[in-house]
Amino acid sequence: MQFSVKPVALAIALGTCFGAYAGDSERYIIKFKDGKEKAVKAQMISSGAKLELDLRRHGAAAFSVPVQALTGLANNPNIEYIEPDVKRFPLSQTVPYGISMVQANLVSDATTSNMTVCIIDSGYELNHEDLSGNIVSGTNDEGTGDWHTDENGHGTHVAGTIAALNNDVGVVGVNPNGNLNLHIIKVFNADGWGYSSSLVSALDRCEDAGAKVINMSLGGSVKSRTEDRAFAAAEDRGILSIAAAGNDGNTRHSYPASYNSVVSVAAIDNNKLHADFSQQTNQVELAAPGVGVLSSVPMETALVANATVANMEYQAIGMDGSPTGDTSGILMDCGMGENPCDANGKVCLIQRGNIAFSDKVLACETGGGVAAIIYNNEAGALNGTLGDIVTTIPSVGVTDQDGVAMLAAVGANANVSIATGNYAYFDGTSMASPHVAGVAALVWSHHPQCSNTEIRNILRVTAEDLGAVGRDDLYGYGLVKAKDAVDYIAANGCTGGDGGGGNSDKPCKGRNCR
Repeated sequence: MQFSVKPVALAIALGTCFGAYAGDSERYIIKFKDGKEKAVKAQMISSGAKLELDLRRHGAAAFSVPVQALTGLANNPNIEYIEPDVKRFPLSQTVPYGISMVQANLVSDATTSNMTVCIIDSGYELNHEDLSGNIVSGTNDEGTGDWHTDENGHGTHVAGTIAALNNDVGVVGVNPNGNLNLHIIKVFNADGWGYSSSLVSALDRCEDAGAKVINMSLGGSVKSRTEDRAFAAAEDRGILSIAAAGNDGNTRHSYPASYNSVVSVAAIDNNKLHADFSQQTNQVELAAPGVGVLSSVPMETALVANATVANMEYQAIGMDGSPTGDTSGILMDCGMGENPCDANGKVCLIQRGNIAFSDKVLACETGGGVAAIIYNNEAGALNGTLGDIVTTIPSVGVTDQDGVAMLAAVGANANVSIATGNYAYFDGTSMASPHVAGVAALVWSHHPQCSNTEIRNILRVTAEDLGAVGRDDLYGYGLVKAKDAVDYIAANGCTGGDGGGGNSDKPCKGRNCR
């Protein structure tokens, strides 16, 4: 709150006002009129107000003052304004929901210096505040740019899930303490694609770098005999390859995930439900968080969004392609946003459906709207894109439930802000795969005597069964669990051979581990 100063005589003498009140004091910043600082300050102190901090350079001071005395101070012609001395807190890091869901927070990564995870992707933003302290090396394919840059952003997001640092900023990864070795192979250019031959070459370089676990948040629908043989041979040599199951939401196979020698990872949401975009095949082996996953992206490239309605703050996701900005107005219900509504100077509240997000935002803009909030028509967050359409107003997506709550507050003041940042929410099996790769390295580091096929089988044995009982095409054997796997090996042991992991009731033999 802020108190306006009226040019009237002092209503309550400063020399007596504080002594007349009992009760708790609160802390306020008092801004003095020019030349009046010394006199007012002395009067306040002599009257019982406690000087907390002198801001002499700014013509102000922080005082602890009884709340009841504020009326008198507000009417003091020698005071320019009074405002609460509001609290500020450290900008702490966030633990993404997937970290606890896969039990990574329950297992120390102090032993991971004996492990190397190879990430085949679009690069690694080496200067990122949450990644720069890692032990990392890499190479890049011709024409993709340096491995330690990431024009696409995808690889940096994947790397953050595996190994974002526990450093009081941003997020934490599955292995957050900087002990894990990372090797980056940049195979994607800024357009986000590469060749099958590039993947085979990358596999070779991962092995040359000493990697035991390989993450591939990538794929395609056409099988390659060369790829298949290369990954099978790598498995025989002790490599554990992990890949995204695919994002087409159908039953088609995606490769390399669907080779027998590669672990195929499906995506689930924060309620452990199958993501509708995640492939459903007989090759799906494990599931992991892949909806609304918060992780690192190249610095100052993410859209950090916020929506506030009737003083209630809601989690929002900036529409991909939205301009940045901070704007306020009365909230107006614009229905489906299929036609311009009379939103001059207002914030448009629009339901998802029927037409593209960009058309909804343009309709708001045409009607004079200053910002657009689009709420989902199904459960979950709304992470939308404007494609190539240029708009001039900030636009965000919110959940269906938050949209309903906002509908009840139509007519209240609303604020939409979008700024650039270093972290973003992504959806995809690409986000699920690094959870499994990170867990595999974490578990294996505690039990390095295990073979790759034993680790693979134990991750299956200890997965949390989801969906239909037993293995199914949506979730595979279920949600990967780090601590359960570590504890299982501690109880049952490993032989270090090409087998089923101790006393497993689901024997696994090399490439037939399906």
